[in-house]
Amino acid sequence: MTRRERQELIDKGLLLPLMEEFYTIQGEGFHKGTAAYFIRIGGCDVGCHWCDVKESWLAELHPPTEITKIVENAEKYSKTIVVTGGEPLMWDMDPLTKQLKERGLQTHIETSGAYKLTGDWDWICLSPKKLKLPTEEVLEKAHELKCIIFNKDDFKFAEEQAAKVNKDCILYLQPEWSKSDKMVPQIVDYVMANPKWKVSLQTHKYLNIP
Repeated sequence: MTRRERQELIDKGLLLPLMEEFYTIQGEGFHKGTAAYFIRIGGCDVGCHWCDVKESWLAELHPPTEITKIVENAEKYSKTIVVTGGEPLMWDMDPLTKQLKERGLQTHIETSGAYKLTGDWDWICLSPKKLKLPTEEVLEKAHELKCIIFNKDDFKFAEEQAAKVNKDCILYLQPEWSKSDKMVPQIVDYVMANPKWKVSLQTHKYLNIP
């Protein structure tokens, strides 16, 4: 396959830069505690300084993989498939979700929402970032809003994003892992004063699983 042919398949979403795939327990948000198969796609230019998977940023480091192989692996393990990154919406997700749906699988995505929404999703977890704000379409369709709290200013940002999502979207505040000791008490106080929000913790890290 020539480089041009490979790039055409990537542009069509038939090849994706696969960083890793694994079966584990969902650790965050609404579906925490449930088994799911994670597909981590490489490539992200949002650039959060506290990102805990910075090795996902450069798509070139991760091999372009046929989505048929990705789907075949996924269906062996779980009915719930979580596509994460990186930023998966940098790529066309329509072909991947189409094949997952054809096999009767539930499709979830974790995204910053900074790019055009592609794919057919049963659940959209929107985790917006200040450096690259989410699109209106993702805000309108998000099932949960998960705002990461690194410092006090992030509460204001969270409220700004909460004002933009649909009325049924579930609202979560989650401490950035390295700041948990400092920020958890503030998040607890904030949620108690503003009960439309819920607390989300990275429970998979407490369980010491991926």
